[in-house]
Amino acid sequence: MKTIDQLNFEGKKALIRVDFNVPLNDKFEITDDTRIAAAIPTINKIIKDGGSVILMSHLGRPKNGPEAKLSLKHLVNHLSKALNVNVKFVTDCIGSEVETTVSHLKAGEVLLLENLRFYAEEQNGDTDFANKLAKLADVYVNDAFGTAHRAHASTAVIANFVGENKCFGYVMANEIVNLEKLVNEGERPITAIMGGAKVSSKITIITKLMDKVDKIIIGGGMSYTFAKAMGGKVGDSLVENDKLDLALSLIAEAKEKGVELLIPVDSLNADAFSNDANTVVTDIDKVEDGWMGLDISDKTKTIYREAILSSRTILWNGPMGVFEMDKFAEGTKFVANAIADATAKGAFSLVGGGDSVAAVKKFNMQDKVSYVSTGGGAMLEYLEGKELPGVKAINS
Repeated sequence: MKTIDQLNFEGKKALIRVDFNVPLNDKFEITDDTRIAAAIPTINKIIKDGGSVILMSHLGRPKNGPEAKLSLKHLVNHLSKALNVNVKFVTDCIGSEVETTVSHLKAGEVLLLENLRFYAEEQNGDTDFANKLAKLADVYVNDAFGTAHRAHASTAVIANFVGENKCFGYVMANEIVNLEKLVNEGERPITAIMGGAKVSSKITIITKLMDKVDKIIIGGGMSYTFAKAMGGKVGDSLVENDKLDLALSLIAEAKEKGVELLIPVDSLNADAFSNDANTVVTDIDKVEDGWMGLDISDKTKTIYREAILSSRTILWNGPMGVFEMDKFAEGTKFVANAIADATAKGAFSLVGGGDSVAAVKKFNMQDKVSYVSTGGGAMLEYLEGKELPGVKAINS
């Protein structure tokens, strides 16, 4: 794996594909700068070497060309403070203005290009667009794990035009190293905690994990699909009625492969999808009509904690309930604490996926797990054994 530690950037211009797809409020202020913070060490390494930095990223999903609300100019002040450098900005990502600005870049300076997705060519993987980007610098650095599963111009196609002058930044390198600890180097017992709303969105990863893990813990809305498939009554809980046979087949497959599949035994139910709702606890297969399950309850918490504390390697992807509402956040918080306790006792824990990462931050537990992945979709595809275009582009 070729990383920036193997290169000296003195006198060189480095074009870094970062993932600055950060959330903005209605005042265009960054509400979560995790992805920016993650990229700072890579940028600083190049500056320290005596190189100059050109940053490129996407932001949001512009539909037809430039959209003012999705301009990367909104990130300049925040980025300047994070780097303690006066970051320059140019209102395009290719073209004469960009080329002129780049030509005047001095060692230690940082330039941020405009949103790559203002050009349809970016997502289309256009070779001409990729070539124009490649010509801006001496070295191409991919540090955007969150988009590594996309064969876009700036994440994969660009590598065809830079020869050997390409490498991974620290974010990408750390992601690969830590995911490998799970995929190929995990100390047993290995436990995967899979939460979220739908079985259908996790079917591939659950199936793949059957061959790698000892236990799979199920939580979130998908629990009720499993409960109903086993003949339970789930009231108005979220259920994928067309996936009941699939849930049963996963239960059978786990049994056949000797994987312990843990499904909630009790449920915290509400009479409305609201933080102010009335609540009642029942067995998960005895939810009355007019009630919906929104979190796990005490019996399940006890079982899950025991399973987590007996593990040496832990993957967490997806919450146990509707953690955005405080009344239904306790199950997710309890599991997060159990993971933190297992980690403190020497287990390796990796948290990934937007909701899990958001939960870890909400409970201020980022430093109590081994690694927090910056890429949800990319992480899942890597764990599924798929070759990520952004990784292949650097390694080939």
